[in-house]
Order: sequence, then C-alpha cells, then structure tokens
Amino acid sequence: MKPLFGDGIIKANGEIWAHQRKLIAPEFFLNRVKGMVDLMVDSTSSLLRLWESRMEDGGEVEIEVYEDLRNYSADVISRACFGSSYLRGEEIFFKLRALQKALAKPNLLAEITGSRLIPNKSNREIWKLEREVHSLVLELVKEGKGLEEKNLLQAILESAKEEFSSLDKAESFIVDNCKSIYFAGHETTAAAASWCLLLLALHPYWQDLARAEVTQLCGTLTPDAHSLQKMKILTMVIQETLRLYPPGPIISRESLGDMELGKLRIPKGLGIYIPVPTLHRDPDIWGPDALIFKPDRFAHGVTSACTLPQAYLPFGVGARKCLGQQFAMLELTIVLSLILSRFSFTVSQTYCHSPVYNLMLEPEFGIKLIVKKVC
Repeated sequence: MKPLFGDGIIKANGEIWAHQRKLIAPEFFLNRVKGMVDLMVDSTSSLLRLWESRMEDGGEVEIEVYEDLRNYSADVISRACFGSSYLRGEEIFFKLRALQKALAKPNLLAEITGSRLIPNKSNREIWKLEREVHSLVLELVKEGKGLEEKNLLQAILESAKEEFSSLDKAESFIVDNCKSIYFAGHETTAAAASWCLLLLALHPYWQDLARAEVTQLCGTLTPDAHSLQKMKILTMVIQETLRLYPPGPIISRESLGDMELGKLRIPKGLGIYIPVPTLHRDPDIWGPDALIFKPDRFAHGVTSACTLPQAYLPFGVGARKCLGQQFAMLELTIVLSLILSRFSFTVSQTYCHSPVYNLMLEPEFGIKLIVKKVC
C-alpha cells in the first residue's frame, strides 16, 4: 500500500506515527468538527440540487447514488482540510481512485516473490500514478501557502518546515499525509452513506422513522450542531449500517512481542489480520438476529448492543483508532438527514448487490435507487 499511503499516518509506526498523530488529531477534535457543520450542509445542498435537476416536474428518477456521494464527500474533505473545492482537487481524487483500484487487485505471487518491484506493465502504471499524484498534491500545497484561513494543510506545512531539514523528506511528509487524508476522509464516508441509503430503501419502516425524526427536530430549517446531537434514530441507523457494512473490513496489525491471546500463542513479528465483518455478524456476540438490519439494538449504545463491545470496530480500536470518527459521523448524519428531508427512495430493479473489497468495502456496481421528492 506504500504507493497510496507512503509513510503517512495510516501506514507509519513508532515515533513518526506519534508525531503525525499529535499534529493531525487536534484538527479533528469535537470543537473543530462542530465548526464544519455549515460547510457540510453547503456541500450537501449542492448534491440535493443536482438530484432535483434530474427530476421532471416532481417525478421520480433512478440515481446511482454512490458516485454522487463520492463527489460530495470529496468536496467536504477538500474544503474542510485543504481550503479548496472538489473541482480543484478533482484530478487528485481521480488518480488516487485509479491507484486504489490498481493496488486492490489480488496478487499473491507479488507478495511472495517481491515481483511488485519488477517494472512490468502493472507496476509501471502504479509508479506513474504515484508520481502524478505527488506532483498534483505539491501544486495544491503551493497554492495553499497563501491562504489566511488555518486548516489541516497549513498545520502539515508548518510541521514539515520545523521537523525536516531536507526538502525531499519534507515534501514526502506533506504528500503522504495529504494522500492519506484525501483517501480515508472521503472514500470511506461515501461508501458508508451509500450502504445506509440502500438499507433504508430496503426497510421503509426505518426510513419513515428517521425522516419523521429529522422533520420533528429541524422542520423546514437546515440541521445545526444542536439538532444533529438529538438525532438518535438516525444515529442508530448509521451504527447498524457500519456493523453490517464496515468501510474497512480488515484491520491489520503486527505483534511487537511474544504474547498470548486466549489460547493462541503469537510470536513477535507475526502479521495479524482482523476480519471485521466476521466479528460484526457473529451470533455469539450479537445474538441470533446478527444478520438482520436492526438499528434499535443500539438504542442504549454499543455496550448494550452486544456481549463484547470491543468487537464493534468500524473505526478500529485502541491507540490506532480512526482520528476522523467524529468528522465522519457528523458528515454522515448531515448528508442523510438532508436527503431524508427532501427525498424518499426505494431500490431500483436494476440494482445488483455485490459488495467488493477494494481496500475498503464498496458496491462493485454502484447503488441504484429510485428517488422521489417528498411532498
């Protein structure tokens, strides 16, 4: 995954990781995230206007929502963290997407033999995309140096200036962290929002409940930080969706010393892969209805939803838990509440259900819904 994440916060370890976390974490503290509500509402409003423009006289229309939600989420992360719109960073997102797809192709032979270092057609394409993304990010950085508004990009730039005497090391630090945040900040949220809409389309009872809650709390007004905190039903829907369709289905770790885990003896240096969907659908943990969409299992929080709360890890667990959890939950709540307030939706007959692992869990053929304006 090095071409995609480099030595940014997702891949780094030890002191380098600790420094990056100390730098980036404050940008995602709750007080900072709350200040992004208006920005997220504004980006969502553009998405809603796009969907309305596709409808004829208040009729209904089939929409492939995943691609639109990816563009929406890319706009949010661009504006919130880097002070630029999605349109400015569109080429970066396009090439990161291509890089993601190239790296997601299973290639056990490359892992065993190290042939990923051989200049074959596939590797040359990956290296070319990596160079292009590097150049594009640095171009964006140069433009961002003159911005007065303090954002994550400015914090990364200041840290690179202080920590690295070498220009190459400073640039790699900047590019690797920008790539990591661009990718993690929009791909995962877009996938989660898409699975949410699919499950609400399949379960009109919960769709109606969530819409009624949004109407009661917001009326004709746009949601604010206060009303968003009160959306209990929508929060349960999001939590249950993240249980059934966790954006990051595999968590990988390396044992730093010999240890025992239950009856297992794990030697130092062993690679450990945690299959999140297996934990999230285990009937011993979640009960006999573990495979059923049941948001009210979270009515009293995660601790009451299952026998082992540590087994619920859509954002990871422990010291490496996702820094953007609060950012993602706020963004999901905003986009879903505004969509519910404007539209109702059912599953299109042309939809083909095929969750696929491309470094995260996404719909292979998109998610096609029949969308209709709410009177």
